[in-house]
Amino acid sequence: MANVNFKLSAGHSTPLGCVADKNGVNFALYSGKAERVELCLFSQQGEEIRYDLIRDDNHIWHGYLLGATAGLHYGYRVHGPWQPEQGLRFNPNKLLIDPYSRAVSSKVQDAHLFIDGIDSRDVIDTGSIAPKSIVTQDNYDWGDDELLNTLWSQTIIYEAHVRGLTQLHPDIPQEIRGSYAAIAHPVMISYLKQLGITAIELLPIQFHLDEPRLQKLNLTNYWGYNTLAPFAIEPTYWSGRANTSPLNEFRDMVKALHRAGIEVILDIVFNHTAELDLLGPTLSFRGIDNSTYYWLQDNGDYHNWTGCGNTLNLSHPMVKQWVIDCLHFWANECHVDGFRFDLATVLGRTPEFSSNSPLLRAITQDPVLSKLKLIAEPWDVGTGGYQLGNFPTPFAEWNDRFRDDIRQFTLNKGVSLGTFASRFAGSSDIYQQSQRLPYVSINKITSHDGFTLQDVVSFNHKHNQANGESNTDGSNSNHSNNHGFEGITDDPQILQKRSQSQRHLLTFLMLSLGTPMLLAGDEQGNSQQGNNNAYCQDSPVSWINWQTRDEELIQFTSRLTALRHKITALTEGEWWTGNFSSEKNAADVVWLNQHGEPLTPEQWHEILPLQILLSGKWLIIINFTEQNQHITLPAGHWVNSEPFLCSSEMIEKHQSNPRNIDVLTNNNFTH
Repeated sequence: MANVNFKLSAGHSTPLGCVADKNGVNFALYSGKAERVELCLFSQQGEEIRYDLIRDDNHIWHGYLLGATAGLHYGYRVHGPWQPEQGLRFNPNKLLIDPYSRAVSSKVQDAHLFIDGIDSRDVIDTGSIAPKSIVTQDNYDWGDDELLNTLWSQTIIYEAHVRGLTQLHPDIPQEIRGSYAAIAHPVMISYLKQLGITAIELLPIQFHLDEPRLQKLNLTNYWGYNTLAPFAIEPTYWSGRANTSPLNEFRDMVKALHRAGIEVILDIVFNHTAELDLLGPTLSFRGIDNSTYYWLQDNGDYHNWTGCGNTLNLSHPMVKQWVIDCLHFWANECHVDGFRFDLATVLGRTPEFSSNSPLLRAITQDPVLSKLKLIAEPWDVGTGGYQLGNFPTPFAEWNDRFRDDIRQFTLNKGVSLGTFASRFAGSSDIYQQSQRLPYVSINKITSHDGFTLQDVVSFNHKHNQANGESNTDGSNSNHSNNHGFEGITDDPQILQKRSQSQRHLLTFLMLSLGTPMLLAGDEQGNSQQGNNNAYCQDSPVSWINWQTRDEELIQFTSRLTALRHKITALTEGEWWTGNFSSEKNAADVVWLNQHGEPLTPEQWHEILPLQILLSGKWLIIINFTEQNQHITLPAGHWVNSEPFLCSSEMIEKHQSNPRNIDVLTNNNFTH
């Protein structure tokens, strides 16, 4: 916009952010300790015009620009005391973006120019180089689109990265690969439907930055967990096609997925910001009201309960409101079906964790948000940060206990039948006592953070050298098994064992009580070459290689998801009791030994053949011993439920092969 000289009036203190109407634009910014706030407008030629905003009794600075329109670039200069030991870091030399920005003009290339320093106020003016907030006013026709409200008991989640999912897909037009539009392409939607998933969970798609350390290494924050503007869509996942915008292309994707019966869940970051530690860039929150937005130590430094340099103070009323407003934007204006909250313990910090914290209470009582799918990553790195099982209804939780115990049981004989059964039965030992339903356990074997499924069965150790941290980053506790050789091999015996283990892990994932989450690419044997922390690898290391996909494994996974939907004990969404129901003519679950008898207390602590009878009709036989085992089946006419699942060639002999899982169905069962 060439003209940035407008008449300023008082305007309104609500809503926060900027709102354009037919006559102009209203601006409102909260800062509890600022002494003066300047609204700064920028022309295409770089001209800057400043206006002093008015403060109301609630410390909201506001003004209305008559004649201003969408497309205007703006920022704030906030004046106040420089008292870093008290957490006050006001510096009008630093241009700041609006925390409510719906769009941002650019990324940060030279982060050192935005550093205030620890003790002294920096004098470098960033007005000409800082990212600018952009006034938006975009209309979108949703037609008859609405939330799908898929039952949790029917939900199968597919965790994916927008770029990584489609960047190498040969059947998607090259000009849209790696974009929101690519996920909406009929080829991709057909694949997701074939796979049987009901919800796609996308790694962060909010506007984020690359950390200065990564920039020096010519790497990027590929995962996107370094958010600066959570109201703004990440533009680098936009196809750039004419007559489209990043946000509306995202909305088109949501609408296309909804038409296909697939929900959209956003991974969202409210635990820290891209301003990082004291040596990070001052771009927004730190300069607007540092002591309000962040948890601070007594010396003014940041509490680093996130491992990322700072921690947002979500118990402050205005910061809490900022989060709620942001969630409402994505829910109401973008029709997303739910959120996965990164390092969600921070949502409950007061500073100690409380399941009744101001923000958690606000979310669970909100008439819009409480009806969405809400998923917590139930930990952070601070004291008392591990809170698995402690989030309030209706939150579900990523269950790392399921991942670790199922991996150990399957690959290393590392846990007993009892521990395995607890995980298989929805982790009732964690969740049932708090009267939450089984869906709250988000069962996962893998996720973006860690080995892929292919790498779990191919590597005993992480191989993260490409990340530039001397292989010190990433977890050392992977509970993996390379089956006798580290990495890629053409040994047919090793490959057969790896293939078998992949299928075992997928079977446990899909046939366990709870909500299964599949990492994109696991169903086709995708590898990251042993990198278990590929957060900075925007490259073929992280992109799914569709050219080498394992079609048989894809079919195996698709048939598993179809089988899951047939088993009543998994789709009813209730805790298993093991009691006979006359209405269902069966018990939901019966645990049997190889002789068809209930396990004794001693047998729960051993590794021996196990039979799991679900809904009276489906029998899962697990033989993780090293020998053939003769199995006495329960009464009934048992046949292979799915030939792809069952290796026993002669069921009438009730023989189970070593290191194997069989799934049978009872043809005599009637409901």
